[in-house]
Amino acid sequence: MRLLLVEDTVELARWLQKALTQKGFAVDWVADGVAADHMLHSEEYVLVVLDVSLPRMDGIEVLTRLRRRGKNVPVLLLTARSALDDRVRGLNQGADDYLTKPFELDELEARLRALLRRSQTHSAQNQALGQLTRDPEGYFLLADKPLALTPREASILTTLMQRGGRPVSRQHLYEQTFTLADDVSLESIELYVHRVRKKLAGSDVAIVTLRGLGYSLETVPCG
Repeated sequence: MRLLLVEDTVELARWLQKALTQKGFAVDWVADGVAADHMLHSEEYVLVVLDVSLPRMDGIEVLTRLRRRGKNVPVLLLTARSALDDRVRGLNQGADDYLTKPFELDELEARLRALLRRSQTHSAQNQALGQLTRDPEGYFLLADKPLALTPREASILTTLMQRGGRPVSRQHLYEQTFTLADDVSLESIELYVHRVRKKLAGSDVAIVTLRGLGYSLETVPCG
């Protein structure tokens, strides 16, 4: 689950990046509005955490440009406790939620999970495939038993499952699994796909390699 964090307070941003990574998100961080606007043009995210007060371009303008481009990615605004006008303007421009500073990490995570559940409602039919199910919190069950996955393995499986049997390229899997700061090659995706395949072995769900296209998650005969 790839997330863009836009926050210019370095200490807070580093703390959030580390904490959210431990919660299973792949977090890209930028510290100003122009960089955020560029990233939202060129990269794909499932969530955006956007501070309102930013250098070079404020968060409301970043949000306005994002919505003008027709992008519906959920956005949670971070605002100062006294900045009622910012919250109102943000919600009017298409923000999905806001959180005032200072805040607790547990509340931020709960709000992000709620935004994810809301954004994925339209694709709820893709959250079950054969013996594999994915609950609204992003956890997997295989034959009604918890499936132990690392955050990156879960990202691979989530991306494949949300495509509903359609091919997913290695490049797209890579972009949804790693941040721009991760020093790993595109070929590393094969390692993670291999690990997930082993954990699905023996079930009626498998990752199928499609030559020239990438991978798809499909139902197969058990065994």
